[in-house]
Amino acid sequence: MSTTPKRWNRDEMALRVARDIPDGAVVNLGIGLPTRVANHLPADREVMMHSENGVIGMGPAPAEGEEDYDLINAGKQPVTLLPGGCFFHHADSFAMMRGGHLDICVLGAFQVSATGDLANWHTGAADAIPAVGGAMDLAVGAKKTFVMMEHTTKSGEAKIVAACTYPLTGVGCVSRIYTDLAVLDVTAQGLVVIDLAPGVELDALQALTGAALLQLDTKH
Repeated sequence: MSTTPKRWNRDEMALRVARDIPDGAVVNLGIGLPTRVANHLPADREVMMHSENGVIGMGPAPAEGEEDYDLINAGKQPVTLLPGGCFFHHADSFAMMRGGHLDICVLGAFQVSATGDLANWHTGAADAIPAVGGAMDLAVGAKKTFVMMEHTTKSGEAKIVAACTYPLTGVGCVSRIYTDLAVLDVTAQGLVVIDLAPGVELDALQALTGAALLQLDTKH
């Protein structure tokens, strides 16, 4: 058994998330890693992309040299606007988030628990800069919350844990976790592995996970 399994790179992770976003969905992509998902949505699938700063109908990232910094996402990255897209006051944007109008949000995380608790705004470290943004509203307002993150920290510590030790963003809100090693569903029975990066074995994945994993479910 290999102790250093092959990992999906960030674009491969984004492609894997994009595969699970259905046609017609209204989706918010959190800052950082989740923004890559917009570049991998199938051309024949209509997905309405939302950003909490007040944009809906975003397309992929603009080509180099074609950026318009008056049109940005919540992470201050330039975006494109598809036909029919628009921008508006962020209060209206938060009303969309809190009113249950988003089908899916994709967020990064510091930790996710076995029961779907999310910690993604503060590590609790004395020198850390807390940055909750709209994550709390998204995590509980969207119909489904997906997390996209590396499976472990840079020092090799598990980010999927039995119980979060960092301050929580939301309780029991995460339904699916995408990492560079696997895709996991959060269920009432526990964490179910539904996909593995090529060459990753279940035993190796379990060794890098701080919570018990259930048998691979290949029906998803």
